[in-house]
Amino acid sequence: METLKKIVKNQYFPAAAVLAAVLLFWAAGLLGGLSMLNDNNPPIATLTWMLFVYAAAVLTPLAGLMATVDLVRRWHRNRHAVEIEWAQEAAQDTPVPETAQEKPTQNHPAQTKARKEAA
Repeated sequence: METLKKIVKNQYFPAAAVLAAVLLFWAAGLLGGLSMLNDNNPPIATLTWMLFVYAAAVLTPLAGLMATVDLVRRWHRNRHAVEIEWAQEAAQDTPVPETAQEKPTQNHPAQTKARKEAA
């Protein structure tokens, strides 16, 4: 049960579910999804079925494309976040040479005089 909760709460689940539904729809279509046309049905039932199939045929590639783009975008974002985390850890592990450490800046005499006059 915990595994199922983990899967459903995963950020990839919605897009993966849509992509799976699209692939299932097209697999069913390839394996004889138009069998309703062979049966002796009333014309309105056949017309309704044909409109449903037409709408699904138009919308499912769009839904599949959007789901694929979302999955790839999330994967790239997560991979980029891990790379940044690794880079930050590597930067923290490397010692900073003394010459690269920040030194206090000395004010130029003209700047000091201008600050005193402004105050």
